[in-house]
Amino acid sequence: MRRIACPPRADWRARVEALGFDFHSLDGAYWVDDACYRFDSRQIDRIEAATGELHQLCLEAAAHVVERGDYAQLGLDAAAATLIERSWRAREPAVYGRFDLAYDGYGEPKLLEYNADTPTSLFEAAVVQWYWLEDTRVGSDQFNLIHERLVERWPQVLPAHATVHFAGCLEAPEDRVTVDYLRDTCAQAGFATRLLDIADIGWHAQRYVDLDERPIEQLFKLYPWEWMLQEAFAEHLPSAPTRWIEPAWKQLLSNKSLLPLLWRLFPGHPNLLPASHDPGDIDGAVVAKPRFGREGEDVRIFERGQALGTGETVYQAYAPLYSGIGGHAVLGAWVVGDRAAGLGVREDDGPVTRNTSRFVPHCFD
Repeated sequence: MRRIACPPRADWRARVEALGFDFHSLDGAYWVDDACYRFDSRQIDRIEAATGELHQLCLEAAAHVVERGDYAQLGLDAAAATLIERSWRAREPAVYGRFDLAYDGYGEPKLLEYNADTPTSLFEAAVVQWYWLEDTRVGSDQFNLIHERLVERWPQVLPAHATVHFAGCLEAPEDRVTVDYLRDTCAQAGFATRLLDIADIGWHAQRYVDLDERPIEQLFKLYPWEWMLQEAFAEHLPSAPTRWIEPAWKQLLSNKSLLPLLWRLFPGHPNLLPASHDPGDIDGAVVAKPRFGREGEDVRIFERGQALGTGETVYQAYAPLYSGIGGHAVLGAWVVGDRAAGLGVREDDGPVTRNTSRFVPHCFD
């Protein structure tokens, strides 16, 4: 694994904009066209295997919580637990997720967190970097089956002839592109789709409805479950006939209290890092993360013995990211259904990946 320089495409801005990727330079350089991360096939095999293994561990952890009813350890109240149990016992299928991994090409990839409910950077990973490879031929291949597997997944998730509403905070460019892209894959799978802003969902005649008061029967929402449960219409969630994508049981996996649970259930696993709600349980430097934080929000690195924050904080053993001329790189390993599907690389000048961190394409030989 190494970061290499490569000649940027002369018209790369026009080329990515033609794909619908219009936030390539939002708040500075987001898309990197003059470099890539290059792997060999053994490293890609290791990343793919680790992703599949972590997915199975997470499903086992979810089953463990539901079986014991121990939702408090994840910061989930009775209202969330009711939705989770119904969703889990109904075996509602999920579409996708993204594991963030620390890996430098040696040893085993280590789980930093699981973006199980509302992961973004999907379009960049599935489409934009694929066209970069087609244009440049810098490498012979790319770990990228995301698009094909998303199109395959929708018929496994939806009833025949379903109409699917897609909702998110559409004023946010990254959210809008992610929702639009997932909607397109669903349409390619043969389903009728409709788009609306999450704020435009209404309640009428004992159902959630869109602006035309059409019932919302299937809804993909790029909007976190913990936010939904704070909304005024949340009281209707248990009775509404709407089918939610991602399903409510993803709440078990989409907060960082999953990390101590995994370490407790599978101590010493090669793809896990020690994690706890008590920093004293971890030797050496630790990373403090808020239970429901997103995009690197309030993530801090502490040396052992330093004063640490309080509240709903998760502590994880510090694992250095790949570090090179481009800064620090984290791997985003995608799961579609129950299979590893692809890879995206984000890099930042600092050791914490944030919403402004750059996306760098990858290839392998």
